[in-house]
Amino acid sequence: MNRRVLEGKVAVVTGGARGIGRAICERYVTEGATVAVADVQAAEARVAAAALGGDAAFAVELDVTRQDSIDHMVDTVAERALSIDILVNNAAVFDMEPLLEITRESYDTVFNVNVKGLLFTLQAVARRMVTQGRGGKIINLSSQAGRRGEALVAVYCASKAAVISLTQSAGLALIRHKINVNGISPGVVDTPMWDQVDALFSRYEKRPLGEKKRLVGEAVPYGRMGLPSDLAGAAVFLASEDSDYVVAQTLNVDGGNWMS
Repeated sequence: MNRRVLEGKVAVVTGGARGIGRAICERYVTEGATVAVADVQAAEARVAAAALGGDAAFAVELDVTRQDSIDHMVDTVAERALSIDILVNNAAVFDMEPLLEITRESYDTVFNVNVKGLLFTLQAVARRMVTQGRGGKIINLSSQAGRRGEALVAVYCASKAAVISLTQSAGLALIRHKINVNGISPGVVDTPMWDQVDALFSRYEKRPLGEKKRLVGEAVPYGRMGLPSDLAGAAVFLASEDSDYVVAQTLNVDGGNWMS
């Protein structure tokens, strides 16, 4: 019988109702974990958790822009599942506009979720892990956009660069508690968010709908856009004991788009 590498572990996946988050939830359940599907879209989280079946998953409403929501999520998961061993900070939003048209509202929306929300979710879960005294694994989802700037995507790129930096700092701060903090940097992944991205590129680059998505997929050295399931293996590795000696790293999972 194959060993299930996350047997007995409890994982929280933010933004777990769809896309990359849902694929990670599905794989974690397969690997033996109990998964809290944490999402601001509570109804979608319940659907996703039900699809995972039985007692393997449950839904928790989470708005990462509100500290009371973060604290309630941590308390709810710890009470129901008795511990939190793994956190996947996946919740994120996207926006883009020419540099001279960036608004404070757009900046605040992106940074409040992608950076501030991620940091304070990490902090709240890490505090719980320290109290538990058994260590843990925290995985932050960045992006290839955090590795390089893009003319139309300044704010999103900056937010994902901040995720890489926070991953380094948190990794160094928490490893003394046996809490490994690492990240994953996806490339272009075929999720519902990319339909939004494609529509925005269509507006600003005057392209037909679907053309940008097709072009970026063709440009990936692997030969296609990523699928959410392509990220799940890295998320399992970074959540497992096989990554115990991996600290403060962000792993590129992008079909060869970026090398670092």
